[in-house]
Amino acid sequence: MALLDAYTQPLTAAQVGHLLRRTMFGPTPDQIKTLTGQTANQIVTKLLADQPVPDPPLDLTTGKVFHDQPFDTVNAGKRNVYIKNWWANLMLNQPVSLLEKMTLFWSNHFVTNTATVNDYRYMYRYNMLLRQQALGNFKAFTIAITQDPAMLRFLNGNQNVVGTANENYARELQELFTIGRKGGYTEDDVRVAAKVLTGWADTGYRDAVNAAIGSTFRANRHDTTDKTFSATYQNTVIKGRSVASAGLDELTDLLDMILRNTETPRYICRRLYLWFVNSDITPDIESNVIQPLGDLFRKNNFEIKPVLAALFQSQHFFDENLRGALIKSPADLVIGTLRFWGMLAPDPKQNITAFYQVGNYAYARLKEQQQDLLDPPTVFGWTAYYQTGYYQQWINSTTLGLRGSFGDSLTNGALKLAGKPVVDILSYVKTLSDPTDPAKLVNDMTAQLFAIPLAQTLKDFLTDTILLNSIPRYEWTGEWNDYVKNPNDAAKKQAVQLKLTNFLQYIFRMAEYQVS
Repeated sequence: MALLDAYTQPLTAAQVGHLLRRTMFGPTPDQIKTLTGQTANQIVTKLLADQPVPDPPLDLTTGKVFHDQPFDTVNAGKRNVYIKNWWANLMLNQPVSLLEKMTLFWSNHFVTNTATVNDYRYMYRYNMLLRQQALGNFKAFTIAITQDPAMLRFLNGNQNVVGTANENYARELQELFTIGRKGGYTEDDVRVAAKVLTGWADTGYRDAVNAAIGSTFRANRHDTTDKTFSATYQNTVIKGRSVASAGLDELTDLLDMILRNTETPRYICRRLYLWFVNSDITPDIESNVIQPLGDLFRKNNFEIKPVLAALFQSQHFFDENLRGALIKSPADLVIGTLRFWGMLAPDPKQNITAFYQVGNYAYARLKEQQQDLLDPPTVFGWTAYYQTGYYQQWINSTTLGLRGSFGDSLTNGALKLAGKPVVDILSYVKTLSDPTDPAKLVNDMTAQLFAIPLAQTLKDFLTDTILLNSIPRYEWTGEWNDYVKNPNDAAKKQAVQLKLTNFLQYIFRMAEYQVS
């Protein structure tokens, strides 16, 4: 059996949960129930389907869009946060779609950040570019991101002019964005690529009078000489040009040259594998997953969808040993938990205050757990995705307690978002197969909440010690039935609710809940 052979059997609930945890920010119970029994091909087709363009963020004070208006210095800080809250809410309200997870992937790959760029309109445009190109053609994507005004600002492409070439973007284009460190490019290749990229500039930066922003090519600032590359690139010569289209023509030639190197598609496939599947790329995985995916990527003219479709439908992806192989990122933990319990952001046109209350809560939890949207810490992205072996960085002395307190806040009854508690544990338990049986209750809940199956001894411990606090199991049956018969009796309600709340708080702090 080849690792990339298609997995064709109907998926179990556990397999559906695994697929949705990896490709989305967590499934809801209804999504798992609805999709169970479908094939990987059927579900992946849904995941890869095109999605409508989201409405832009609104200003909380005015209720109006601001991305297409002149720059507002006074409210710039607020509007940066509005965009982050808006994105958190798009993650929260996502349908069965890969789009939001891929948008975050590309923000960790083609990195910019809010602090350096310092124009909220640029950052909104950048986010929209990521989502528009997220599942498209990698070559077209890279050409577009090279001209993106936020990227031109972040990596000094706007300062790259003939005679004083700035090498920042030329270096990261090769080291981080395309061929990677294994690609064998040289320092001379960086310098020559920088000459190819001279002449680009952003327009409209922090302009308080005019609304238009974008980028332009200035031919008089472009190096028109021929550019000769190393043997890594077969000594390719990119012919210098002086016409108005010189910038785009030479950029296209540069990308064609980089994409011809066999290491480039493999590098991108490794990044996808580390993000979606496992942080450990063994020689077997390199030979039997990464290299074939790279070949498929090239064969399909660097279209992204065929690679993802092959990976997510593969025998390898559904290997049970891969479940729980990744520590949940803050986005997976926070957004995934909120989604599981049915928390959605309301329509901002109907209730903008509640929309931003929900988005700000979600975004604040991501930021404190060290995944600040639109602000990765370095050009390498978030530490957990640097390379093999770094995934454990999501849990450290700072974030461990924050991850636990996040779970506590959802269950202690103090937190209300959009006017209601996040977790309604009693309503949820009523949806399970047999709430009167504590063992079945624990089995059902752990099957839905955990990515990995639990040993029976652990489930017994959770049942008898954590849920029941050592009372006989039959007493739970009586307490639950009493509550169902008398739901308005405060004492009977509290008898079961307190046990379930304590149980859920314990679940949220378990190691098994931290992995996907």
